[in-house]
Amino acid sequence: MQSVGVAEASNSAGEQRAGFQGRGGRGVVVRRARDSGRWCAVNADQTLSSGRTPVGAVLRSRHVPRLLSASLIGRLPTGMAPLAILLTVRDGGGDYRLAGFLIALYAASAAVCGPVMGRLIDRTRQAPALLVSASVSAAALLVLAFADPVRSPAIGAIAAVVAGAATPQLEPCLRVLWEHVVVGERNVRAAFSLDAATQELIFVTGPLVVLGAIAVAGPAAGLVSAAVLGFSGAAWFATARPARAWRGTRVERHWAGPLRGAGVLRLFAVLVCVGATIGVFTVGITGYAEAEGSSAHAGWLIALNAAGALAGGIGYTAVRAAHREDRRLLVLLALLAAGYLPLVLTPGIALMFPLAFLSGCALPAVLASAFALIARMAPDGTLTEAHAWMITSFGVGNAIGSALAGTLLDVASARSAFVLATATAAASALMALPRLIRNFH
Repeated sequence: MQSVGVAEASNSAGEQRAGFQGRGGRGVVVRRARDSGRWCAVNADQTLSSGRTPVGAVLRSRHVPRLLSASLIGRLPTGMAPLAILLTVRDGGGDYRLAGFLIALYAASAAVCGPVMGRLIDRTRQAPALLVSASVSAAALLVLAFADPVRSPAIGAIAAVVAGAATPQLEPCLRVLWEHVVVGERNVRAAFSLDAATQELIFVTGPLVVLGAIAVAGPAAGLVSAAVLGFSGAAWFATARPARAWRGTRVERHWAGPLRGAGVLRLFAVLVCVGATIGVFTVGITGYAEAEGSSAHAGWLIALNAAGALAGGIGYTAVRAAHREDRRLLVLLALLAAGYLPLVLTPGIALMFPLAFLSGCALPAVLASAFALIARMAPDGTLTEAHAWMITSFGVGNAIGSALAGTLLDVASARSAFVLATATAAASALMALPRLIRNFH
């Protein structure tokens, strides 16, 4: 597998760059031969790799700690904004309907505009796009914090839309850079898995940061801290050398971008079902906890699901790359469905704790496999947009699953929600049964 973006190399006189891009916006590692003065391609697996394990090699690779940390910090607003908006509205005397409306606007605009931002980055550069979008999104969050959305709902709605639409595309940008900053195909796959696992920290840490900020500085502090952290993380990422060096590929593009491939569309549909599974679980486990008379345990059950995902993702970094990634994905989707099936038994709280943990274990592996597939499937010059579409697909599925689970809790029971979670996970595996792409290997 080749490296991404603009490769860098050094000779005895100092560092130089070369803009060798390949398929889907990917480039090759280049090194200047000291004796000839010519740029030549070098197989990534032939270069020096540090660390005895894949995750160790990834974390010890140059630029990785900064890029991964900056990406997680810059993406914290995704886990912070919903709760921060809710608490800001409620503190101002607003009702849950207004809070839910503003949260929906924020999430919907982020989902719709993500692929648009991804396409822009594919055609230009990462650093300027990230810095501008982070500035706009942070400014909109500050407006939402201080404009009193209860008294001025129109301003609040506009601010929520702008904040979501301008969300910096750190997640797709990081995944585009992995093949550039990590050496060796196995280590790249480990990076995808580590990426998928650590993003669970966003949704565990984000709400805690909001609650801590509000406790210290008042209701507006939740949105203010989201703005500051989001901009700081994006700026730290955008000023890293790999992000500054990356350039979009100059190729002739189809108007549909990555959406014109049947295999790509099937993969996105798979991710809609996976997202629905997670959305159903989040709502369903809350209803289950309330039915058991232990509503306070809902947060712990959700946190255990995220902890299972973190553990599963780190464990998956040690798994070797698959010769046929489409078959690997099918197996992982089946494991995802199997992980949610025991929840249908709806046992007591004590037994539900380990089941919630186990149900989350397969998710990062599924996502990592999907990242590896899209890296091979994306047409020339569309890789950032393709990753953005993956995020949108997952988010749309999550929203649909949440809505369906809420309805089921009203008309049936928590058990029916867990049946639906298992069914959507199984549906994702059924969609993956046909070969996702042709001539994969």
